[in-house]
This record gives sequence, structure tokens and C-alpha cells, in this order.
Amino acid sequence: MSSPVATPPDDVAALKAALQAATTRALEVEAELANARARASDDQALIAHQQLQIAKLQHQLYGQRSERVVRLLDQLALGFDELASSATEDEITAEQAAARTTQVAPFTRRRPARQPFPEHLPRERVVEPAPTACQCCGSVRLRKLGEDITETLEVIPRSWKVIQRVREKFSCRACEKVSQAPAPFHVTPRGWAGPSLLAMVMFEKFGQHQPLNRQAERYAREGVPLSLSTLADQVGACCAALAPLSRCLDAHVLAAERLHGDDTTVPVLASGKTDTGRCWVYVRDDRPFGGTTAPAAMFRYSRDRGGAHPQEHLAGYAGLLQADAYSGYGKLYDATRQPGPIQEAACWVHARRPFFVLADLTQNACRVAEGRSAGVISPIALEAVRRIDVLFEIERGINGRSAEQRRAVRQSVSAPLVAEFEAWMREQRSRLSRTHDLARAMDYMLKRWPAFTRFLDDGRVCLSNNAAERALRGIALGRKSWLFAGSDRGGQRAAAMYSLIVTAKLNNVDPQAWLADVLGRIATHPASRVAELLPWNWQAGRVPTTKAA
Repeated sequence: MSSPVATPPDDVAALKAALQAATTRALEVEAELANARARASDDQALIAHQQLQIAKLQHQLYGQRSERVVRLLDQLALGFDELASSATEDEITAEQAAARTTQVAPFTRRRPARQPFPEHLPRERVVEPAPTACQCCGSVRLRKLGEDITETLEVIPRSWKVIQRVREKFSCRACEKVSQAPAPFHVTPRGWAGPSLLAMVMFEKFGQHQPLNRQAERYAREGVPLSLSTLADQVGACCAALAPLSRCLDAHVLAAERLHGDDTTVPVLASGKTDTGRCWVYVRDDRPFGGTTAPAAMFRYSRDRGGAHPQEHLAGYAGLLQADAYSGYGKLYDATRQPGPIQEAACWVHARRPFFVLADLTQNACRVAEGRSAGVISPIALEAVRRIDVLFEIERGINGRSAEQRRAVRQSVSAPLVAEFEAWMREQRSRLSRTHDLARAMDYMLKRWPAFTRFLDDGRVCLSNNAAERALRGIALGRKSWLFAGSDRGGQRAAAMYSLIVTAKLNNVDPQAWLADVLGRIATHPASRVAELLPWNWQAGRVPTTKAA
């Protein structure tokens, strides 16, 4: 029996309709899949955003200001950045897919309400051509009822201009003497660069860590070729012009009752190689104990880490120094030192780190997740971290109060906890071998116990040296850009500029705007009143003008 033979449909219209229906259904399925992908991406971005917000809030309330926590927040922010970009890309794809159908509605992301643009930004009003006739009946009798405004944020590319200062000459009809306005003062010899340009070059180099060769390449692409030697001349001239301001800033820092001190490595170009120099910082910040004096930072450069350098930097200082246990500071604490011994205040954050490494549950979980063997979590280290964290929690509650109020709380609340911690450590230490990691961590504290407990008797002392570490953070970031300092003189110039720029940031002053104004005024400013140009005085002097505007 022969099988039936399929015959093609005779109805071409029915075949086209079936094909159209199949195409429409395929487009609808594609749009639904695009919507599903967009929803999934939006959910991931929302979760990442919430995780970032929770981490920031926890950091503000309970977290330590450590480099590791800051890196973790940066990683969360980067993850949210990528997920949010992917979610928006998938949303647009879903909209395009839904536009090709009539049955599938496009997916729209849930976005938080955007903040309005700042009021100080100039507004450019662009009026779209109005209709000349009614779109319904064609009548030209139209009357304005109102208007809808849509604001779009735009940026104008950096523009360059040449300012011509014209000094007209006049001759006297009576005596033929020629009269002319005096030449304006310039911050640099043969000044061809304006203050704003100089401030930009200086801030880019020392504040944004952009070497001059990269700046020269960017300026050339913008149509303004400036040679590397030309820019280098201006940097040297600006540093010389700002030297009086740096000396005034150093005197302000060294007049403090308490300083934070720290140092970091700075690669320095040498013959055929690079040497490891050091950049030192001394930070004055009285705000933790209710002080009203402006915070400031003083940087210094040296080719090595010899103890003679901090002794030279602090030769005339006799107060409190919060720093790590670097042996080079030893002579500063000598009772016979002139003009007097510096009081040592140890950093509890430094002491906490080795305990935290042995009790890092998060890092251990990451090792397991990566398939590596889990580390040993020490219960003694966990207990040490817990006890230290209780002290930091007390400090967060008294931050910003007066020194006497801080001392009173520490004597009544912290002192018993510190005494218990010492007794507990000595008991645990007696059970450990000399080479045990916990023994080293405990010995670090017990051998310097008077320095660690000085905060109990002096409300000016902080538990941590984080102020100095934060001041050095920019140098750690900059090393990845400029790789090394060109010379010892270059390291000294950089230290002087870091002092000015970091101090401006500590006082919530825009460093570039401040430098531009100072460079425009310092040539004619009286030397006896140079302190008026320091960031905090400069800001205070501008407040009334800002309000009046």
C-alpha cells in the first residue's frame, strides 16, 4: 500500500498568514526573553546597590578606617558600577525588542529619583520652535498657556585663550616725558602662564599624580603644544613662589600639642636604577578632642629611613607624637632631649592588625570558596580583637568632645577594660612559645605598654594613627602613575606641594581653586601677612563674599 503524498497548500494567503503569525510569535518570545534578562540584570544591580549602601552604613557606624575596608568598599562600588551599566544596556535591548511587537510591553527599570542639578550652574535657555497653527483644526489663533522645561546637563570642553595686557604709552606735550602704567607682577619670571593654568599644572602633577609628560601630550591634543621643559620651568618657579607659604604652614603644624607621624616608600630615580626613598608626614588635627585650630599636614622627603630624619624634622618640637614603633623615633623620647622629650603615644590599630590576621573569618571563608585550604582561626586572636574593638567603640562615642571629657570617660569606662586586657594577655602569653605569632603580637604591645595606655590619662591622644595614614594614601596611589621621583630635589618639591594640597583637602578647600587664587596674589601680597593665604584663612576670608553674592 503506497503512502499518501503531501500536497502543497493552494491557499498562498493562508501560508503567508501562518508565516506572519510565526514571525510575530518569534518576535514576542524574543521580547519576553529580553524583558526577562533586563529584569534579572536590574535585580542584580539593585542587590549590589543595596549591599554597597549597607556596607557604607556599617562602615560609618562600626567599621574601622583601615585600608582593607576602603578597598572593599571600592570593590563593591566597582561591582555595582558594572552591574548598573549592564542593567541599562539590557533595558534598552528589551525596549527595542518590544517595539517590534504589539503584545509585549517593554521593561522599565526602577530608578531612584534623580536629584536636581545644582542651582549655581548657569542655565542656557533653548526655546524650541512653537507651533504656528492648531494641530486639530488648523486655526492660527493660538495663545500661550505655559511651558514645559526639560533640563539636560552638558559640559563645555576646556577652552584656552591668550590674555593681552596692553600698557598704553603717553607723551607729555609740555616736557615730552613718556608715561606708561607699570608692568603687572607675575608669579613666575617672564611670566607667560596665568595663575589658573599654573594651578592646573601643579594640581595635576601633585594632586592628581599626572606627570608632566602626560600633561604635555594632552595639551598638544587640545591644540596648545607646551614642551616638557617649559612646563618643568613653571613647576620650579611656582614651588619657589610658594616656599614662604610652605614655611608658614610648617610652623603651624609644629605648634601643635599633638602630632600624628608616619612614612612611606618613594622610588627615586638613580643612575641606571631606582633607590627607595621615604616620604614622611606629620599631621596636626585637633578635631578629635574638640580643638578649633585648623588641621594641617607637613611632608618631608629623605633618601633613606634613618632615624636622623625624624629627629631633624621635629628638632624644635616637644609634645605628643602618635606613630608606629619605628626605632628611629627612639631618641625623640629620650628624657635628656632638648627642648624636651616627646611623649610617645602608640597606635592600637597597628597592634590590632596581627591579631586580626589570625582571626580573619572573612578571609578564611574566601579561601574556602576559592578551593584553597582553610586557615587556622585562633580563638585567642578572636578574643583579642573583640576586646580591642570594645575600646574603639567607646572612642567613637566621645570623638569630638573636649580633652577633659574624653579623659573622664576613659578613666571610668576604658581603664578597667584595659587593665583586664593586660592581665589576660600576660596570662595567655605565659602559655605560648617565643616564636608563636600570637606571642609576637602580644610582645609588641606589652613591651610598649606605657605608650599604649597614655590615652587613658590624656584626652588629646587618639587610639589610632589613621590621620597620618590617610594623609599618605595619595602617595600610595600616585606611585602607580609616576613610578618614581626624578631626583632628591624632585622629592623635596613634591613634599612641599603635598603639604599644601593635603592641608587644603583637610580644610575642605578645593586645592586647584585655592592655588589659582594664591598664585594670582602672592607676588603682591605683603610677606608679613602670608598666613592670610593659608587654606583655612583663605576660605574664611571668602565666606562673606560668597554670602553677599
